[in-house]
Order: sequence, then C-alpha cells, then structure tokens
Amino acid sequence: MSRDDLGLLVAVPARVERVVSLVPSLTESVEATAPGLLVGATRWCTHPPDLALARVGGTKNPDLDAIVALEPDVVCANAEENRAADLDALRAAGLAVWVTAPVTVPQALTSLDRMLRLACRRPRPRWLDEAQAVWASAAPPGPRRRALVPIWRRPWMAVGRDTFTGDVLRRLGVDNVLADSPARYPRFDPADVAPHDLVVLPDEPYAFGPDDGPEAFHAPAVCVSGRLLTWYGPSLVTARGQLAAALAQV
Repeated sequence: MSRDDLGLLVAVPARVERVVSLVPSLTESVEATAPGLLVGATRWCTHPPDLALARVGGTKNPDLDAIVALEPDVVCANAEENRAADLDALRAAGLAVWVTAPVTVPQALTSLDRMLRLACRRPRPRWLDEAQAVWASAAPPGPRRRALVPIWRRPWMAVGRDTFTGDVLRRLGVDNVLADSPARYPRFDPADVAPHDLVVLPDEPYAFGPDDGPEAFHAPAVCVSGRLLTWYGPSLVTARGQLAAALAQV
C-alpha cells in the first residue's frame, strides 16, 4: 500500500490495467504515459482530443455507478476538482482511489511522478523529465508585475491564496494581487481591487475571451489557455514558454 497526496493509504493492486480519471489534467497525464490504460474519464477531459473511452459524468457530478461498473483498478482524482463525498462513495464501493493535491509547480511534478509510478504502476515518463527541466530555472530578471486572475463572472471570482495557478504566474515574474486573500477563490468587485498591472483571463472554468472579460477592467488584459495556466501534466512542457510569450504582449 502507498499513500496519496492526502496521506491516505491506497491499496493499489500489484498489476494495474484499468484506470478511471476524474480530472482532465490527470487524464492527459495517464494517456500520454500509458496509452490504453484509461477506461473512463469525465466529459471535461478534452486532451488528447481523439480520446475514445467511456465518459463518467463531470468532475463535480461523476456517475458513480458507471465508474464502479467499469471495474477500474484505480481511480485518479484531485482534492480540489472532485468532491470528497463522491470519492468516499467510490472507496466504500471497494475501489482504490488515488487523490492528488499539489498547490505549487514542484509539488505538481512530484505528485505526477508518484501517481504514475505508485498508482498506475508505470515507469516515470520522459515528458515529466522535460517538464521538470523547463521549470527548474528561476523567474526571469526584471521588475515583477501584479495581476488579477479572474476565473468566473456573475459572480466575479478570482484566484486567491495557495493555488497552483498563482505559483505558475509567480515563476513567470507575475504576483497574484489576491495572494493574501483568506479564500483560495474569493469573490471580488472589479471596481474595488488592490492596484494591479494586468488582468490574466484563462478560458476555463469560465470561457473568458477577447470579447468577454477585458471590457470589465481598467488594467490591460491578456487571454490565455486555461490548460496552460491551471493544468499540471504534459502541458507543463510547453506552458512556460507559451505563457511567457502571452504575458509579454501586455
């Protein structure tokens, strides 16, 4: 038995041949490492685009009966994306549930390594080594900037304290203006936010875009891929360069 990111003992079988993933980034990670290992994923699991397998509902409302029926050796989940009650129900049904919970880039790299080796019983993939090398360097030199990072509107919500997204930006020379918020995803009023230099608008979970979001703010805004900013997995190999290029435009 091994412990997941929550410190819970998980009875992973010695041989793992069937995995269900309840998180898009973990789905991409498992498929990139061991094609064919996945037998189920959520409807939000969009990468790789041609992934053909059983869909088991959403991250917040998974079809528990469908998951159990797939008879997975392991279910991969995340403490933030998935509800504890659903994961408890899967454990009660006799399934091995492995939960990830990183809030920094280094933690994400370690978490992925452990999930793939210990929960999926697969060797450490080359793409993970590439991602670790990409993120090993320090933030670029020069003055740092302060950013607001909305994730929803009606009501407005943004990235707050202790988040993977905030750490990604910090390593790119951008500090989250709401990093000291008592909430991880606080509500806010666009007219009443601490001074900031730019607004970073990911296209998920809310689909911000050039015509939906920037008009609400006085600071310059940049629209970025949510996969690059919020996912931890193979996207980390290219995320640093692509995000840095996008941020350099404002």
